[in-house]
Amino acid sequence: MATPKKDTLLDWYRQMVLIRRFEERCAELYQQGLIGGFLHLYIGQEATGVGAVAALRENDHVITAYRDHGIALARGLDPKAVMAEMLGKRTGVSGGKGGSMHLADRERHFWGGYGIVGGHLPLAAGIALAAQYEEKDEVVLALMGDGATNIGYFHESLNLSAVWKLPVVWLIENNQYGMGTSVERASGAKELVRRALAYSSEDGSGMKMGPRIDGMDVLAVHDAVSEAIEHARKHGPILIESLTYRLEGHSMGDPQRYRTKEEVESFVESGPIGRFRQVLIDKYKGVESTLDKIDEEALQAVEDAVEFAQNSEDPTYEDLISHVYVD
Repeated sequence: MATPKKDTLLDWYRQMVLIRRFEERCAELYQQGLIGGFLHLYIGQEATGVGAVAALRENDHVITAYRDHGIALARGLDPKAVMAEMLGKRTGVSGGKGGSMHLADRERHFWGGYGIVGGHLPLAAGIALAAQYEEKDEVVLALMGDGATNIGYFHESLNLSAVWKLPVVWLIENNQYGMGTSVERASGAKELVRRALAYSSEDGSGMKMGPRIDGMDVLAVHDAVSEAIEHARKHGPILIESLTYRLEGHSMGDPQRYRTKEEVESFVESGPIGRFRQVLIDKYKGVESTLDKIDEEALQAVEDAVEFAQNSEDPTYEDLISHVYVD
């Protein structure tokens, strides 16, 4: 697959840095008591989210689990509105009623953000069924963590998508741990992508087993997901697996006793942003100053988002009882 143009690559770098700075600031705000509930950070997985979402058309759909801030920003949601939602403000993307785990934007075909493990997967199948029934040329990208592959929703949704040949790309973000349990301890099939074989037949019908991707390489992710999307658009469902790593705990209260400091540091050294930055430096002479400027702009964008959120109004009682019934 042809390498994207320089402007596109720089935009991917901008998105990855924006996600990292956004998440770091959210961690600070959580510790200050300004973000309530649970907080699951996307730090370390930026290449998977940015590379995958960039492969979609505007009319395609994307849905994910509760580690959703990075996917929301990659899909183009306004950082100010996302941050306002984190702080529970009226100006948030969900009116301050969803919070960290329930981000969504109908105009961008971004459907969340779901707090129940695997609970969004039947919805992904439903969105794909609607697109198929209405004969729309649309694909659904459904992201999930490795832990969700042991949930009944996963098997039910993948099976149904294979039976009806739904246009879905099922993307497993294998960040090595389902909460505090490693994949090796929780899964009989350590190569999670092989689970596609349960929903395929010898004649080639059913679900396609896609590749295992280097999820720390945004270019590799984009190429693989682009091919998967075209397969789903023409032939039906495909399962792919992105091997990535979350550099922070499962959530903010995670003591991380299940992994060593040395293990985490080894992934820090090969992290997605540093790797991609070096790719750009090697490819384009004198690009360092541009990358530095992008770094500064991303940091400022996040600070602007925090200021906007803190100055926004809290939801009212009328907001609380709105959107309950259809008018």
